[in-house]
Amino acid sequence: MTGQSTDAPLVSHKRDGGRVDLCLNRPAQFNALSEEMLSALKAELDLIARDSSVRCVVLSAAGKAFCAGHDLRQMRASPCLDYYRDLFARCTEVMQAIVALPVPVIARVHGVATAAGCQLVASCDLAVASDEARFAVSGINVGLFCSTPAVALSRNVSTKRAFEMLVTARFIDAAIAEDWGLINKAIPAAELDATVENMVNVIMAKSPAAMRHGKAMFYAQREQTRAEAYALAAEVMAQNMMEDDAGEGIDAFLEKRPAVWSA
Repeated sequence: MTGQSTDAPLVSHKRDGGRVDLCLNRPAQFNALSEEMLSALKAELDLIARDSSVRCVVLSAAGKAFCAGHDLRQMRASPCLDYYRDLFARCTEVMQAIVALPVPVIARVHGVATAAGCQLVASCDLAVASDEARFAVSGINVGLFCSTPAVALSRNVSTKRAFEMLVTARFIDAAIAEDWGLINKAIPAAELDATVENMVNVIMAKSPAAMRHGKAMFYAQREQTRAEAYALAAEVMAQNMMEDDAGEGIDAFLEKRPAVWSA
């Protein structure tokens, strides 16, 4: 296992009620996404996707960095087109699995998030970062345009800002990342855990059925024409109204009492 000298899991898993914390765990390698780490992360996401009791996921990282992108040493050890096609396909599966999860995924970011690490942040539904965090898509510095990270990045920040990052490898700090829309909040490091905790609690107080309907619709409609998006959204809302939670939520509002959501 490249760069991993202990028996510690490459992705640690902690459960607290409906909250699941996943932590990238290759700190000595700045959590570079080796083949093994991609497989471990995909396995964890697949387990979560099958568990209807999960309400929210927090993705964090051990050590000084969030994620330094792909494991370049491992990539250079296998100079084969089929190998690279498979590697980037597997990375894409991980990013798509995050988007496909029926619950919100929050990136808790500290240190650097570069290349595929920045892609990972952009693929999460929400992101909170320490004000010391920095972000870049820096493959161009080693002769490799960050093409797959560009897909997620350009769906978070404007076209010209994304392209500037891709062709210059410029690092942006957390304050700029917040201003550009790559992350939701840039906060002092001492407040990072409390801010994430608050976001998790707000999400978990909402209807899980509505959250499942809404997340799937949100990403699907972005790829459609306006007319298609409205047609999809109307159908999703109609289906959502048939859920017990919708009836309970409306009744609770009218009766001025807290709603009691289904599991």
